[in-house]
Amino acid sequence: MTNTNTLTQTGTLRRIVVATDGTEASAGAVRTGVALARARGARLVGLSIALDNPEYSTLVPNLQEAAERNAREALKSFVDEAGPGAEAVTRDATDPAQGIAAAADELNADLIVMGRQHKSALGRLLVGHTTAGVIGAGATPVLVVPRAARLWEKRVLLATDGSSYSQAAAEAAGHLAAQTGLPVSVVSVVTTSHNDARRTEAERAVAAALEHLRGLGLTAEGEVAEGRPDEAIVRAAESAGADLIVLGSRGRTGLTKVLMGSVAERVIGHAACPVLVVKP
Repeated sequence: MTNTNTLTQTGTLRRIVVATDGTEASAGAVRTGVALARARGARLVGLSIALDNPEYSTLVPNLQEAAERNAREALKSFVDEAGPGAEAVTRDATDPAQGIAAAADELNADLIVMGRQHKSALGRLLVGHTTAGVIGAGATPVLVVPRAARLWEKRVLLATDGSSYSQAAAEAAGHLAAQTGLPVSVVSVVTTSHNDARRTEAERAVAAALEHLRGLGLTAEGEVAEGRPDEAIVRAAESAGADLIVLGSRGRTGLTKVLMGSVAERVIGHAACPVLVVKP
Protein backbone atom coordinates (compact mmCIF):
# COMPACT_ATOMS: atom_id res chain seq x y z
CA MET A 1 0.00 0.00 0.00
CA THR A 2 1.37 3.40 -1.00
CA ASN A 3 0.23 6.24 1.18
CA THR A 4 0.43 9.66 -0.43
CA ASN A 5 -1.12 11.32 2.59
CA THR A 6 0.51 14.65 3.35
CA LEU A 7 0.38 14.16 7.13
CA THR A 8 3.04 11.46 7.04
CA GLN A 9 4.99 12.96 4.14
CA THR A 10 5.18 16.66 5.02
CA GLY A 11 2.92 17.22 8.00
CA THR A 12 0.56 19.36 5.93
CA LEU A 13 -3.14 19.15 6.67
CA ARG A 14 -5.12 20.48 3.75
CA ARG A 15 -8.51 18.98 4.55
CA ILE A 16 -9.84 17.44 7.75
CA VAL A 17 -13.01 15.36 7.84
CA VAL A 18 -14.83 15.14 11.18
CA ALA A 19 -17.14 12.11 11.25
CA THR A 20 -19.97 12.63 13.71
CA ASP A 21 -23.21 10.96 14.72
CA GLY A 22 -24.35 13.99 16.71
CA THR A 23 -24.14 12.25 20.09
CA GLU A 24 -21.97 13.04 23.07
CA ALA A 25 -19.58 10.32 21.90
CA SER A 26 -18.61 12.63 19.03
CA ALA A 27 -18.26 15.80 21.14
CA GLY A 28 -14.51 15.49 21.63
CA ALA A 29 -13.96 14.74 17.95
CA VAL A 30 -15.91 17.81 16.88
CA ARG A 31 -14.15 20.05 19.40
CA THR A 32 -10.69 18.80 18.52
CA GLY A 33 -11.26 18.65 14.78
CA VAL A 34 -12.45 22.26 14.68
CA ALA A 35 -9.52 23.45 16.83
CA LEU A 36 -6.99 21.54 14.73
CA ALA A 37 -8.35 22.91 11.45
CA ARG A 38 -8.18 26.45 12.79
CA ALA A 39 -4.66 25.98 14.11
CA ARG A 40 -3.39 24.47 10.83
CA GLY A 41 -5.45 26.54 8.40
CA ALA A 42 -7.04 23.38 7.01
CA ARG A 43 -10.39 23.09 5.26
CA LEU A 44 -12.91 21.40 7.52
CA VAL A 45 -15.74 19.09 6.53
CA GLY A 46 -18.33 17.60 8.87
CA LEU A 47 -19.58 14.19 7.77
CA SER A 48 -22.56 12.13 8.89
CA ILE A 49 -23.66 8.78 7.46
CA ALA A 50 -27.27 7.98 6.57
CA LEU A 51 -27.46 4.22 7.03
CA ASP A 52 -28.94 2.63 3.91
CA ASN A 53 -30.62 -0.71 4.63
CA PRO A 54 -32.16 -1.99 1.38
CA GLU A 55 -33.72 -5.00 3.09
CA TYR A 56 -35.69 -2.95 5.61
CA SER A 57 -36.35 -0.08 3.19
CA THR A 58 -38.67 -2.34 1.21
CA LEU A 59 -40.63 -3.15 4.37
CA VAL A 60 -40.65 0.20 6.19
CA PRO A 61 -41.98 3.23 4.27
CA ASN A 62 -39.75 6.32 4.19
CA LEU A 63 -36.99 4.58 6.17
CA GLN A 64 -34.19 6.05 4.02
CA GLU A 65 -35.71 9.52 4.18
CA ALA A 66 -35.69 9.26 7.97
CA ALA A 67 -32.05 8.11 7.93
CA GLU A 68 -31.03 11.07 5.81
CA ARG A 69 -32.97 13.44 8.05
CA ASN A 70 -31.22 12.00 11.11
CA ALA A 71 -27.84 12.39 9.40
CA ARG A 72 -28.51 16.06 8.72
CA GLU A 73 -29.67 16.52 12.30
CA ALA A 74 -26.45 14.91 13.57
CA LEU A 75 -24.41 17.64 11.88
CA LYS A 76 -26.02 20.50 13.81
CA SER A 77 -23.60 20.30 16.75
CA PHE A 78 -20.69 20.31 14.29
CA VAL A 79 -22.01 23.42 12.52
CA ASP A 80 -22.60 25.13 15.88
CA GLU A 81 -18.98 24.46 16.91
CA ALA A 82 -17.35 25.18 13.55
CA GLY A 83 -19.46 28.19 12.57
CA PRO A 84 -22.06 28.81 9.87
CA GLY A 85 -19.47 28.75 7.08
CA ALA A 86 -18.44 25.16 7.79
CA GLU A 87 -18.96 22.55 5.10
CA ALA A 88 -21.25 19.73 6.22
CA VAL A 89 -22.13 16.70 4.11
CA THR A 90 -24.07 13.46 4.44
CA ARG A 91 -23.45 10.21 2.61
CA ASP A 92 -25.63 7.11 2.22
CA ALA A 93 -23.93 3.82 3.08
CA THR A 94 -24.92 0.31 4.05
CA ASP A 95 -21.96 0.21 6.48
CA PRO A 96 -20.98 3.33 8.48
CA ALA A 97 -17.25 2.56 8.51
CA GLN A 98 -17.09 1.91 4.78
CA GLY A 99 -19.13 5.05 4.16
CA ILE A 100 -16.80 7.24 6.23
CA ALA A 101 -13.66 5.80 4.62
CA ALA A 102 -15.09 6.18 1.11
CA ALA A 103 -16.21 9.76 1.76
CA ALA A 104 -12.79 10.69 3.15
CA ASP A 105 -11.19 9.30 0.01
CA GLU A 106 -13.65 11.16 -2.22
CA LEU A 107 -13.02 14.40 -0.34
CA ASN A 108 -9.21 13.95 -0.48
CA ALA A 109 -8.99 14.15 3.30
CA ASP A 110 -5.59 14.15 4.98
CA LEU A 111 -7.12 13.18 8.32
CA ILE A 112 -10.32 11.67 9.68
CA VAL A 113 -11.32 12.76 13.19
CA MET A 114 -13.91 10.71 15.05
CA GLY A 115 -15.02 9.54 18.47
CA ARG A 116 -14.45 6.14 20.00
CA GLN A 117 -17.98 4.90 19.42
CA HIS A 118 -20.78 5.77 17.06
CA LYS A 119 -24.48 5.15 17.08
CA SER A 120 -26.13 3.92 13.93
CA ALA A 121 -29.34 5.29 12.46
CA LEU A 122 -31.07 2.10 13.65
CA GLY A 123 -30.18 2.92 17.24
CA ARG A 124 -27.61 0.16 17.79
CA LEU A 125 -24.63 1.27 19.81
CA LEU A 126 -21.44 0.22 18.02
CA VAL A 127 -18.82 0.28 20.77
CA GLY A 128 -15.65 0.84 18.82
CA HIS A 129 -16.87 -1.11 15.78
CA THR A 130 -17.26 1.85 13.43
CA THR A 131 -13.99 3.43 14.53
CA ALA A 132 -12.07 0.18 14.08
CA GLY A 133 -13.71 -0.32 10.71
CA VAL A 134 -12.71 3.12 9.47
CA ILE A 135 -9.10 2.55 10.49
CA GLY A 136 -9.08 -0.79 8.72
CA ALA A 137 -10.93 0.32 5.60
CA GLY A 138 -8.69 3.04 4.19
CA ALA A 139 -5.25 4.60 4.12
CA THR A 140 -6.23 7.95 5.64
CA PRO A 141 -4.84 8.52 9.16
CA VAL A 142 -7.53 8.49 11.84
CA LEU A 143 -7.50 10.64 14.98
CA VAL A 144 -9.69 9.02 17.64
CA VAL A 145 -10.80 11.47 20.31
CA PRO A 146 -12.42 10.57 23.65
CA ARG A 147 -15.46 12.62 24.59
CA ALA A 148 -13.69 14.85 27.13
CA ALA A 149 -10.39 15.28 25.25
CA ARG A 150 -9.07 18.41 23.56
CA LEU A 151 -6.36 19.47 21.14
CA TRP A 152 -2.92 18.54 22.44
CA GLU A 153 -0.61 21.20 23.85
CA LYS A 154 1.85 19.41 26.17
CA ARG A 155 3.70 16.41 24.75
CA VAL A 156 3.42 13.73 22.07
CA LEU A 157 3.89 10.03 22.88
CA LEU A 158 5.12 7.86 20.00
CA ALA A 159 4.76 4.08 20.34
CA THR A 160 7.07 2.09 18.09
CA ASP A 161 8.18 -1.47 17.41
CA GLY A 162 10.33 -0.69 14.39
CA SER A 163 7.76 -1.94 11.86
CA SER A 164 6.81 -0.01 8.72
CA TYR A 165 3.62 1.04 10.49
CA SER A 166 5.66 2.48 13.35
CA GLN A 167 7.94 4.28 10.91
CA ALA A 168 4.92 6.00 9.39
CA ALA A 169 3.78 6.90 12.90
CA ALA A 170 7.19 8.42 13.63
CA GLU A 171 6.93 10.60 10.53
CA ALA A 172 3.50 11.86 11.54
CA ALA A 173 4.48 12.40 15.19
CA GLY A 174 7.58 14.33 14.16
CA HIS A 175 5.65 16.66 11.87
CA LEU A 176 2.89 17.33 14.40
CA ALA A 177 5.35 17.99 17.23
CA ALA A 178 7.52 20.23 15.06
CA GLN A 179 4.54 22.39 14.12
CA THR A 180 3.93 23.29 17.76
CA GLY A 181 7.39 22.80 19.25
CA LEU A 182 6.22 20.02 21.54
CA PRO A 183 8.58 17.46 23.06
CA VAL A 184 8.16 13.80 22.16
CA SER A 185 8.42 10.68 24.30
CA VAL A 186 9.13 7.39 22.54
CA VAL A 187 8.24 3.99 23.94
CA SER A 188 8.70 0.44 22.73
CA VAL A 189 7.26 -2.40 24.76
CA VAL A 190 8.53 -5.89 25.51
CA THR A 191 6.89 -8.62 27.53
CA THR A 192 8.39 -11.05 30.01
CA SER A 193 8.25 -13.76 27.34
CA HIS A 194 10.39 -11.82 24.86
CA ASN A 195 13.94 -13.03 24.32
CA ASP A 196 17.09 -10.91 24.20
CA ALA A 197 16.83 -10.53 20.42
CA ARG A 198 13.38 -8.98 20.68
CA ARG A 199 14.53 -6.66 23.46
CA THR A 200 17.42 -5.57 21.26
CA GLU A 201 14.94 -4.86 18.46
CA ALA A 202 12.92 -2.69 20.81
CA GLU A 203 16.00 -0.74 21.84
CA ARG A 204 16.93 -0.20 18.19
CA ALA A 205 13.40 0.94 17.37
CA VAL A 206 13.55 3.57 20.12
CA ALA A 207 17.03 4.69 19.06
CA ALA A 208 15.97 5.05 15.41
CA ALA A 209 12.89 7.07 16.36
CA LEU A 210 14.93 9.34 18.62
CA GLU A 211 17.47 9.94 15.86
CA HIS A 212 14.69 10.89 13.46
CA LEU A 213 12.93 13.21 15.91
CA ARG A 214 16.08 14.92 17.11
CA GLY A 215 17.07 15.39 13.48
CA LEU A 216 13.95 17.54 13.17
CA GLY A 217 15.22 19.70 16.02
CA LEU A 218 12.78 18.24 18.55
CA THR A 219 13.36 17.46 22.20
CA ALA A 220 12.88 13.70 22.48
CA GLU A 221 13.39 11.00 25.09
CA GLY A 222 12.77 7.28 24.93
CA GLU A 223 12.44 4.07 26.87
CA VAL A 224 11.82 0.37 26.52
CA ALA A 225 8.98 -0.54 28.84
CA GLU A 226 7.89 -3.99 29.98
CA GLY A 227 4.35 -5.24 30.31
CA ARG A 228 1.24 -5.76 28.22
CA PRO A 229 1.79 -3.45 25.23
CA ASP A 230 -1.45 -1.46 25.34
CA GLU A 231 -1.26 -0.94 29.09
CA ALA A 232 2.41 0.05 28.94
CA ILE A 233 1.76 2.58 26.16
CA VAL A 234 -1.12 4.24 28.00
CA ARG A 235 0.90 4.23 31.23
CA ALA A 236 3.89 5.80 29.45
CA ALA A 237 1.68 8.56 28.06
CA GLU A 238 0.21 9.30 31.47
CA SER A 239 3.64 9.27 33.15
CA ALA A 240 5.12 11.62 30.54
CA GLY A 241 2.14 13.98 30.62
CA ALA A 242 1.49 13.37 26.92
CA ASP A 243 -1.85 14.52 25.54
CA LEU A 244 -1.49 12.85 22.14
CA ILE A 245 -0.52 9.25 21.37
CA VAL A 246 0.68 8.33 17.87
CA LEU A 247 1.03 4.72 16.72
CA GLY A 248 0.70 2.48 13.70
CA SER A 249 -2.50 0.61 13.00
CA ARG A 250 -0.63 -2.69 13.24
CA GLY A 251 2.69 -3.93 14.57
CA ARG A 252 5.11 -6.67 13.71
CA THR A 253 2.63 -9.44 14.41
CA GLY A 254 -0.34 -7.80 12.65
CA LEU A 255 -2.17 -9.95 10.11
CA THR A 256 -3.37 -8.44 6.85
CA LYS A 257 -6.82 -9.92 7.36
CA VAL A 258 -7.28 -8.05 10.65
CA LEU A 259 -9.05 -4.70 10.51
CA MET A 260 -6.67 -3.19 13.01
CA GLY A 261 -4.13 -4.44 15.49
CA SER A 262 -5.33 -5.43 18.94
CA VAL A 263 -2.75 -3.19 20.58
CA ALA A 264 -3.95 -0.12 18.70
CA GLU A 265 -7.56 -0.99 19.46
CA ARG A 266 -6.90 -1.36 23.19
CA VAL A 267 -4.85 1.83 23.38
CA ILE A 268 -7.74 3.68 21.73
CA GLY A 269 -10.16 2.13 24.18
CA HIS A 270 -8.23 3.09 27.32
CA ALA A 271 -6.39 6.33 26.55
CA ALA A 272 -7.79 9.54 28.01
CA CYS A 273 -6.17 11.62 25.24
CA PRO A 274 -6.55 11.60 21.45
CA VAL A 275 -4.87 8.70 19.61
CA LEU A 276 -3.60 9.13 16.06
CA VAL A 277 -3.46 5.88 14.08
CA VAL A 278 -1.50 5.84 10.81
CA LYS A 279 -0.55 3.40 8.07
CA PRO A 280 2.57 3.25 5.88
